Amino acid sequence: MTEKEKIEYIKSRIGSYPDFPKKGIIFRDIFSALTDGKVCQYLKEIVVDYIKRCHPEVELIVGLESRGFLFNMMIAAELGIGCAPVRKKGKLPGELVSVEYTLEYGTDVFEMQTTAIQKCQKVLIIDDLLATGGSLDAAIQLVQKAGGEVVACVVILELVDLNGRKKLNTDVHSFIEYCGD
Repeated sequence: MTEKEKIEYIKSRIGSYPDFPKKGIIFRDIFSALTDGKVCQYLKEIVVDYIKRCHPEVELIVGLESRGFLFNMMIAAELGIGCAPVRKKGKLPGELVSVEYTLEYGTDVFEMQTTAIQKCQKVLIIDDLLATGGSLDAAIQLVQKAGGEVVACVVILELVDLNGRKKLNTDVHSFIEYCGD
């Protein structure tokens, strides 16, 4: 099966929920797709193939809370490299670096353990969704603050109309794009 066919298969399994979490929003649900074993297999294959082909220099995979955790350890294990989490404030022990970021209705804080990234380590950040770009931008800042070098961000789904990519000062790759729907 080609990469394009795998992506179409994955997209066909993603749940769409109109008016969630509020009227006018169509919620794209990766969890619906992950109940299908082929989707899990295909996601792993396309992400790993992309990283090997385009970013073989990556030394660490960073996953964002919480759905990024579905991918970072699996991808890191397949590549034979380490992984680290970016968590919301108060979820990690030890010495931490933190970044505050803006949400639609306020602010939040991401944290990472200072021992998670070595100085100048080449990092790829992964998450399930790119919408407005706020959380991914905060994760980029956090990795840089911790001493790492972000070589790319990978997301499974991108809501193109929200222009989140424009906020990000790094290479961003999405596998499935939703425009105007």
